[in-house]
Amino acid sequence: MTAPYPVPDTPRLRFALIVDDHPLFCDALGMTLKAVAGVERIETAGRLETALLRLEQAPVPDVVVLDLNLPDVTGLDGLIRLRATVPEVPVVVVSSLDDNRVIGAALMAGAVAFVPKHSHRDVFRAAFDALRTGGTWLPEGFAPQAEAAGPANPREQAILRLGLLTRQQAKILQLICEGMLNKQIAYELTIAETTVKAHVTAIMRKLGVQSRTQAVLIAREASFASLMPENG
Repeated sequence: MTAPYPVPDTPRLRFALIVDDHPLFCDALGMTLKAVAGVERIETAGRLETALLRLEQAPVPDVVVLDLNLPDVTGLDGLIRLRATVPEVPVVVVSSLDDNRVIGAALMAGAVAFVPKHSHRDVFRAAFDALRTGGTWLPEGFAPQAEAAGPANPREQAILRLGLLTRQQAKILQLICEGMLNKQIAYELTIAETTVKAHVTAIMRKLGVQSRTQAVLIAREASFASLMPENG
């Protein structure tokens, strides 16, 4: 089986960036990774934007450990934008949202491992052992949805299309979802309005839509609301 990401030259994943907005959990997870997973250096970020800015600087971490539920993202948006920024770095999702639909969608969006937050230390050890060989790790009992064997459903199509966006395009789509106009987006990102318009055109082309409203609907397909069982 081909590894889903380049296998590190070093036999250990020495440097991890934890992206989670709960400081106490970050501290506990950092200690766990140092104790059982061979991680020597831990950095943390409480928001996705903070993590993305950190990833623009050297050294780049060997692995990113991501909570899906962050203050500045909705659903799989954070994972998709991380993968667009550092496609060569494996992303491990550590989340309390461990429903099969969420796990399956996270894998489709580019995660190489999914560890429920309540897992014991041995699970984190096993997950990182798998990563060292370029493998993947899924929680015990995970069962892919039967629909995965057939044609891509709207949620899967949305995730695949969103994965085509660059980091800047994904950020602009997020701001569109928040109801911002091109002029407001230009001010927010400190870029020209014509640049925003060009990005919006590219976004709609990649998503296969004709309007901003349709683009927002595509983004919502990857939100937590579309993944939760009570929403069908």
